[in-house]
Amino acid sequence: MILTAVGVFVDVAVITVSPIALAIARRADISKTAILLAMVGGGKAGNVMSPNPNAIAAADAFNVPLTSVMAAGVIPGLCGMIFAYFLAKKLINKGSKVSENEVVSVDHSTLPKFGAAIVAPLVAIALLALRPIAGINVDPLIALPLGGLMGALVMGRFTDTNRFAVSGLSRMAPVAVMLLGTGTLAGIIANSGLKDGLIDVLAASGLPSFVLAPVSGAMMALATASTTAGTAVASNVFASTILELGVPALAGAAMIHSGATVLDHMPHGSFFHATGGAVHMNIRERLKLILMSQRLVSLSPSFQ
Repeated sequence: MILTAVGVFVDVAVITVSPIALAIARRADISKTAILLAMVGGGKAGNVMSPNPNAIAAADAFNVPLTSVMAAGVIPGLCGMIFAYFLAKKLINKGSKVSENEVVSVDHSTLPKFGAAIVAPLVAIALLALRPIAGINVDPLIALPLGGLMGALVMGRFTDTNRFAVSGLSRMAPVAVMLLGTGTLAGIIANSGLKDGLIDVLAASGLPSFVLAPVSGAMMALATASTTAGTAVASNVFASTILELGVPALAGAAMIHSGATVLDHMPHGSFFHATGGAVHMNIRERLKLILMSQRLVSLSPSFQ
């Protein structure tokens, strides 16, 4: 949760934490299903309260401050994390266990102290908070890299800035390409009958109008198997309709953002394979996790 709360993608956070999780699971005799569910649940909890591309897309589409969208996700995220904990606890003995050859030893001697490591996210969040607090608008494209530079300086790793930048850009490049494609997808959906169809179903069901926000986020995430793409498409296509229905801008942005975490883990996306591979889980067992528990964990922040 801490990693994703400062902007790290959930799959990257799971890959980063998985060596520690596998070592703990090996010692405590916990199943892979339980540790992966716990990591994904915590990651998604942090995701709904972080300055990531999906939050930025929702904030831009509804013209609300990014920090407001982040703050709106704090309580749903914490509730989702608690729910993930109790559900993972029930799955301790479900599924395969971690074998000895799957545990990787980690060298902690070169890692920075916590105080130095926390500087980067604190600087980025402080700069983003200037807009609602002092009316100073700092673009996330400036705040996030500046936070990284300050963190590298405090950790005494400023000479490695270029390597850090290359590593970060290599992770962001697929997301950037994907976001270019979401514009086309948003245009197709906006000019199709999908938007009207969802509204008609909502009207026929008798549900309140605000339900369109999380449902549209979930449906677009299902189509793209991506939280970022799902949020971007749903925000751009449904924002005007949601506002016309009388839903406040901040509430609409937050609900789309949370709703997009519900169905973003489907097998046709990278998240499914990256997280399963991080704990050496086969596809069959990974599919069971989706059908059995992961969707419940993903749903919990959306209902808060």
